[in-house]
Amino acid sequence: MLGNNNSRKVAIVGYNRIPFARHNTFYVQASNKDMFSQALNGLIERYNLQGKLIGEVAAGAVIKHSTQLNLTRECVMDSALDQKTPACDLQQACNTGIETAIYIANKIALGQIDAGIAGGVDSASDAPLVLGEKLRKILLTARRAKTFGQKLTEFSKLRIKDLTPVAPMNMEPGTGLSMGEHTEITAKYYHIRREEQDSFALKSHQKLAAAYDRGFFNDMLSPYLGLDQDNNMRRDTSLEKLSGLKPAFDKENGSLTAGNSSPLTDGASCILLASEEWAATHGLPVLAYITFAEVTGIEYLKQKQNLLLAPVYAAADMLKKADLKLQDFDFYEIHEAFAAQVLAILKIWESPELIKEFGFSEAFGQIDPDKLNVNGSSLATGHPFAATGGRILATLAKLLYEKGSGKGFISVCAAGGMGATVILER
Repeated sequence: MLGNNNSRKVAIVGYNRIPFARHNTFYVQASNKDMFSQALNGLIERYNLQGKLIGEVAAGAVIKHSTQLNLTRECVMDSALDQKTPACDLQQACNTGIETAIYIANKIALGQIDAGIAGGVDSASDAPLVLGEKLRKILLTARRAKTFGQKLTEFSKLRIKDLTPVAPMNMEPGTGLSMGEHTEITAKYYHIRREEQDSFALKSHQKLAAAYDRGFFNDMLSPYLGLDQDNNMRRDTSLEKLSGLKPAFDKENGSLTAGNSSPLTDGASCILLASEEWAATHGLPVLAYITFAEVTGIEYLKQKQNLLLAPVYAAADMLKKADLKLQDFDFYEIHEAFAAQVLAILKIWESPELIKEFGFSEAFGQIDPDKLNVNGSSLATGHPFAATGGRILATLAKLLYEKGSGKGFISVCAAGGMGATVILER
C-alpha cells in the first residue's frame, strides 16, 4: 500500500487529457463516453499501448446518465487496448480523479497488477434531466398497471406543468446550499477580501498562459473537436475586468464572482501508473512516484464554512505519516475550486489561532507562494469535476520530472465535505 515501506513503488509514467472547455461551448454534443474515449485513446497512442493488456482502468464521472452504468469499461471496449483489460467506475465528487489514482496505485503497490490507468470525465453540458416527482410516480404506476384502462387512468392525472423536467442543481442535499454559497460563508468567516480573490484568479490565468507559451502542455493534450487549449483561459483579463464583475452567489454582500470561481466545464483526463519493472520493460521513464495519499471528511452541516476545508485534516494526517513538514516541498498543486477556498486553507495552515479550531496545537506554517500552482490551475483551466485530479497529478509529475528531483504536494477539496492530499516524489 502507499506509504508502506514493504510495498512496491508506484510510478506515474504517462498522461493525457483533452483540452477543458467551458460548458455549452466546444463539447456541447460530446458525451462522457466520447470525451473519456478520446483522452484514453490519446494516452494509448502516445505510449504505444495498442493491443496491450493493462492491469485495470479506473475512472468515473460525477454527472452521469443512468445509462452509463459501466462507463469506463465501455470506453475500454471503444479503445485500442486489449479487450480483456478490466475496468471499473469510481466516484468521489471532485476527488474522483485522485481516488481512481489511489485505487490503481494501491493495486500496483500490493502486486495485484503491474500497470493501470486512472482518470475521470465530466460533462456539464450533457447533464441528465430529472423527471418531476409527480410524473415519475405516474409513469412507474402506469408501468405496473395490468390493463390499458388502468394505464389510461394514471396518464389522465398528468398536467402540462408536470412535464417540465427538474433542472440540475449543484447543491449540498444536507444544507440546500450550493458550493458557491458555502464558499461565500467561508470567505466571510475567514475574512478573505474580494481584492485577494481577484488577484489570485488573475495569476492563475497568467501562469496558465505562460505555460502554454513555453510549450509545457505540448505532450500532455490530445486536441478534440477543434479545441487545442483550455478555452476558459483568459489572456486578456485584468484586475480591472475582474473587479467589475458582479457577485455570483450573494448578490448583495458577496465577494465570489464568475471570475474568481471555477466555471462549469467539460473535459477528461487520465494517467498511466506502473511498477518500476513494467516501466523499464516498456521503455518508459519514471516521471514521479506516488508515495503517500490521504482522504478525509469534515463536518459542514452545522459549520457551513467547512464544506471545502477537509484538506486541512488530510494534509495533517498525510504529513505525519510521511514525517514531513508543509514546507518540505518543491511544488504545491492546490485545486482552485474558488480563489476564496484556496486562500482560506492557506490562512488556516499559517494561523496558530485558526488551526486550533481544527484541533491542532500548532500551525502548519506558510508555503512559498512562488511554488504554488506554477502553471495555473482550475480557475484558469476550468474544472470538469472528475477530470481535475488527473490534470493535477500529470502536471505535478511533469514538473518533478523536468526538475529531476524533489517532492510535490497536492490538495483537492470536494463536495460532501471531503478532501484529498497526495505526495509525489522523484
